[in-house]
Amino acid sequence: MQGCGNDFVFIDNRELGVPVSAMADWACAICPRAFRVGADGAIFLENAPEGSEADYIWHFYNADGSRAEMCGNASRCAARLAARIGLAPAQHVLGTDAGPIKAEADELTGRAKVQLTPPKNLELGITITVDGKEYEVHHVDTGVPHTVLLFDDVSSVDVAGLGRAIRFHERFAPAGTNVNFLQVTSPERLELRTYERGVEAETLACGTGAAASAVIANALGRTGDTAEVCTTGKEILTISLENGDVFLEGAASFVYRGEFDPKDLGLSL
Repeated sequence: MQGCGNDFVFIDNRELGVPVSAMADWACAICPRAFRVGADGAIFLENAPEGSEADYIWHFYNADGSRAEMCGNASRCAARLAARIGLAPAQHVLGTDAGPIKAEADELTGRAKVQLTPPKNLELGITITVDGKEYEVHHVDTGVPHTVLLFDDVSSVDVAGLGRAIRFHERFAPAGTNVNFLQVTSPERLELRTYERGVEAETLACGTGAAASAVIANALGRTGDTAEVCTTGKEILTISLENGDVFLEGAASFVYRGEFDPKDLGLSL
């Protein structure tokens, strides 16, 4: 599945039973592009534990095998898939490492809306030095940590180089940070490019990054409570801020359904 070009391999783990201890290896085997299936991450869906408020849970792994607390675009894809395969009703709760996520899937429009965890650890106007140059950055956690830099024109930014330097900057150690390069084109419109931790590259979209950028732009007085975010993949995510809550809405698409033999990828059950 893909959400704004952020693509994922979903595995229904209810009967397959891949143990958590093996999931990172599975992600590393599945996600390399050209050589394997190819994806930004691998996600295992399971029934929620008894007594949980969630309808189901996921185990989310980035392409490098690192486990992620949350991913906005993946949660929208998960919402549509869960509704389609009968894992949950159209309106439901997804259990993530960042906490329960309220989700709503619309099969008619192909869109999904999720309520992200409340933003935390907001810091504005941080000064860091990269290769001898000072940058003003802003930081917030929208399920995963995000750093945001504002530019007049993001098309000319060295996302790979500067993004990697900030992602591993000592200011954000040891966990590191995702890095978002933001252009405010109007009070209702943002242009965004994101370097994603775990993928270790620029991705075509990042839902939690779009949310973080909208939260920071709003905190700086640059936008209102609702903004459209144009991603690198040129699709639009809608971010709404309502009484401290953050909602992410956009298209979530099924690309294909397939089968593979784990042995072909050097894996086993």
